[in-house]
Amino acid sequence: MQKYVSFFRLRFLYGLQYRAAALAGIVTQFAWGALEILMFTAFYEADPLAFPMKFQDLSSYIWMQQAFLALYMTWLLENEIFHAIQKGDIAYELCRPVNLYNMWFVRSIANRLSKAILRCFPILFIGILLPKPYGFTVPKDMTTFFFFLVTLILALIVVVAFCMLIYISSFYTVSAAGIRLLAVAMVEFFSGAVIPLPFFPDSIRWVFELLPFGSMQNVPLRVYSGNLQGAHLLRAIVLQVFWCVVLTCGGKLLMNKALKRVVVQGG
Repeated sequence: MQKYVSFFRLRFLYGLQYRAAALAGIVTQFAWGALEILMFTAFYEADPLAFPMKFQDLSSYIWMQQAFLALYMTWLLENEIFHAIQKGDIAYELCRPVNLYNMWFVRSIANRLSKAILRCFPILFIGILLPKPYGFTVPKDMTTFFFFLVTLILALIVVVAFCMLIYISSFYTVSAAGIRLLAVAMVEFFSGAVIPLPFFPDSIRWVFELLPFGSMQNVPLRVYSGNLQGAHLLRAIVLQVFWCVVLTCGGKLLMNKALKRVVVQGG
């Protein structure tokens, strides 16, 4: 266990060094969040009662989405891992007395956390200074905040476990670029990254919520904004736990199967 804690610490400290990149990300994400809110303002001014979320709740949803984007963006993949598989450098990784899946999993979580910590506080601070209903608001009570933290962690595990499947696909293909593009597009649409899932018709929204993508950013952001409560919240947490187990176990099985067939040429 200690070795994985060391991997986590090293990767986390490594990620904290890129402050200039974080500053650029803060500016970009703040601008993107503001544009999204302005776009939804136009729709809400036409008929505010036609939407499933209050505009203030939607504003909090968008600012939280931008603040914690690094935790949930599936396009944040480590090229080092793809290169290690494609170029044969994975031979060095296999010499280490560690479980390769666990090591990459811990590295990915540390990488995302370091980026999120650098970016979230400035975005939330600016967001909370904005006037209502365009700004970010604090949670309604401590219970909501507690369930937000729980679902935030579970969503992060689901995202990383899904990204592990993309890494593992490199063992079975000449290039994972196609799978990578397809997977990112699917996650962006089905997880509520582009349009929050409550805005979809009920006839298809329940299907989206059952998919693993629906257990990613959709759950914690809706919990924080007060759109997911009671029995629906408990059902969402159970689904998150289910996808955590399924994706992690599936990834480990595929990884073990791939490593048995790995052939590294050259010397």
